[in-house]
Amino acid sequence: MTAFSNRPQTRDSVKIMSRLDLTKRLVAKLHKHEAVIGGIGNTNFDLWASGRRAENFYMLGSMGLAVPIALGLAIAQPERGVIALEGDGSILMQLGSLATVASRAPKNLLIVVMDNGTYQITGGQPTATGLGADIVAIAKGAGLSQAAWAADEGHFEEMADQALAEPGPWLIAVRLDAEKPKIQTTRDPVQIRSHFMRGIGTQPAWGS
Repeated sequence: MTAFSNRPQTRDSVKIMSRLDLTKRLVAKLHKHEAVIGGIGNTNFDLWASGRRAENFYMLGSMGLAVPIALGLAIAQPERGVIALEGDGSILMQLGSLATVASRAPKNLLIVVMDNGTYQITGGQPTATGLGADIVAIAKGAGLSQAAWAADEGHFEEMADQALAEPGPWLIAVRLDAEKPKIQTTRDPVQIRSHFMRGIGTQPAWGS
């Protein structure tokens, strides 16, 4: 049995965990220049706090683009592992991207959905997941068969290890507490883009 199938879970049955802790656990596993795309807000704030890797991209200002950006990179660089870190509110705005990922089926893509059930940085309004929607069920319905909830921190690490070692695409969903980020990402889009493009071995078309 694999980490993705040995413990079937639902959103309501899994442990509520820390986004920063899970992000640090994931980043500590990256030793092959994997690219990480952090969605807007708290998701990329905690990625920023987990180590300023050259292969990290911090999305600013636009909800729902972590998965589309990660998909494009996974297709363009099939030998590189690519990870999208996305919040529940943002993935709900781009559910069509899950069907596109399933149809293109990049083997090198892992999606991690950080679900706290709220739009945390805009006042804590409930998202659809907080009202009953299940991202894993949606992902499986879109064709992503290798999608599952992480039961706890240990299970999350098992799932991440499998996803980094075996062909995907994969989707891991995690339940989060209400912990706020300790710091925020530097808001310099040109610097972020240029640093990331150098990190993945491409040269910016303009700027430096």
